Amino acid sequence: MVDVLSDDIGRFVRAVGPSPDETLREMGDYAREEGFPYVGPEVGATLRLLARLTDAERIFEFGSGYGYSAYWMAEALPDDGEIVLTEVDEDELEMAREYMREGGYDDRARYELGDALETIDDYDGPFDAVLIDCQKHRYRDAFEAVREKLSPGGVVVADNAITAAPMDFERLLALVEGEDPGDVDEHTQGIADYLERVTDDPDFETIALPLGEGIAISYRLE
Repeated sequence: MVDVLSDDIGRFVRAVGPSPDETLREMGDYAREEGFPYVGPEVGATLRLLARLTDAERIFEFGSGYGYSAYWMAEALPDDGEIVLTEVDEDELEMAREYMREGGYDDRARYELGDALETIDDYDGPFDAVLIDCQKHRYRDAFEAVREKLSPGGVVVADNAITAAPMDFERLLALVEGEDPGDVDEHTQGIADYLERVTDDPDFETIALPLGEGIAISYRLE
């Protein structure tokens, strides 16, 4: 992870926020030991809070990895709620299933192996919360695919909206400020294109929060 927050501020945010349960701590240990990219507890707790604030009953994830973000949000769902996890790596998806089962959330989860942008076509809306955490150059496509399936008052959250290992923040900053930074890699350009799309959409209000590697939260007004 390329954390936006300084170490001290990150520790402060974690200390004030809700504590991860035993399974989440186990998942966090795995990510740190294996160098696996994950949203971390600061973003995880924020995702769960957003799910609570939107009274989420259905959640969709574009990219779930081994289930860390889904686990955080699943607790906010009602017993008959649904969260759709998507992942192209079969082993990671099986790990997600095991962790969700360990936490008691398996009955709320649907596991989809394959391309999330193809999977979303198989689902009707509405969804109350959506997490976009797939390939950066496909963020905008993910938003387009789910936009009409998001309920009014729902949220779309994009992870890595400020920084990530393959991105160039200085060039991203120039792009969002309307400047020409010269050559830009596809990851940085993908995030810039996504942010331009959601901030220009009159039906959405978007903010960026400097948590984890940065998240952009887009609230559907109507």
